[in-house]
Amino acid sequence: MMRMTVLASGSKGNSTVISSSRTRILIDAGLSCRELLKRMAIAGEDPTQLDAILITHEHQDHVAGLGVLARRLNIPVYFTEPTHRAWVRMMTPRTTMTYARWLDHIQREKETRAAAVAAQTCDIAAKSASIANVYAEAREVAEADNPEDLCDSDAIPTPTKTDVTHLPAVEFFHSGSYFCIGDIDIAPFTIPHDAADPCGFVFASEGIRMAIATDLGYMPPNVKAALKRIDVLLLESNHDLEMLKDGPYPWSVKQRVLSRVGHLSNHATAEFLQKDYDGGAAFIVLGHLSESNNAPELARIAAEQALVSHPTLLGNRILLADQGTPLESICL
Repeated sequence: MMRMTVLASGSKGNSTVISSSRTRILIDAGLSCRELLKRMAIAGEDPTQLDAILITHEHQDHVAGLGVLARRLNIPVYFTEPTHRAWVRMMTPRTTMTYARWLDHIQREKETRAAAVAAQTCDIAAKSASIANVYAEAREVAEADNPEDLCDSDAIPTPTKTDVTHLPAVEFFHSGSYFCIGDIDIAPFTIPHDAADPCGFVFASEGIRMAIATDLGYMPPNVKAALKRIDVLLLESNHDLEMLKDGPYPWSVKQRVLSRVGHLSNHATAEFLQKDYDGGAAFIVLGHLSESNNAPELARIAAEQALVSHPTLLGNRILLADQGTPLESICL
């Protein structure tokens, strides 16, 4: 038996439990630790039985409760390495130096060097020691205050005393390379989204295949190929195009959502179901619905109309994942 339990899906937080008879994995932890534990209790999922947490990407609605939950349950977290680095940068406060302060350091360094040169006229022995000390100090200042460091977006800052990035264990995987957690085989695939290294997943165990594909701006060939022969599919249907265009978001946010690294519209999801979907799933769960720019019935109607054009697909059951409450577990 395999089971999918969607605890939450939407812009305020995403989290899903995938289980086999022997292994339980939490995919994303986009709510607070307390809320995730509450949702699991409502859904009948025992958090103490979780074997790992698996992260799709580092956006806040997918990692909000990650550190606290992982430490509380003492379980490993699986990332791609770029996603882990991005999460660490996001979680660790950085004290950056202003340009004016950096110029002040440069000026003091020049004055120090000038003093060292003047000291040469006093005593040769003292001069050598002074220059050595001055340049040692200058190197320390340069290493600490090099302005190039301020532009290095890939540098992971030194954790603070209260290390919010501490995890019981970190395991890395690579998109496109299979790996296993317990008796669940996992196939990660790259998705087009504005994150460091975002992934969707196919989970397989005991002859059942389940997939999660949300947070993608469009359906590239690799995603279409990954979603073949799936028994339960959690697929994004984020927004209605007209509601988004007329909605409350600033134009810059609307452009992001509509971009090829944004989110799938109801229309784009329906187009995939009509043209490229193989019809293998017993359940299609529409997820990551926008509360501001979509309506559940609009997403459902668009998907159902896409399936109507293929009579062989009518056996697929359409479900809607919710932001506020867990979806009833799907067991196969």
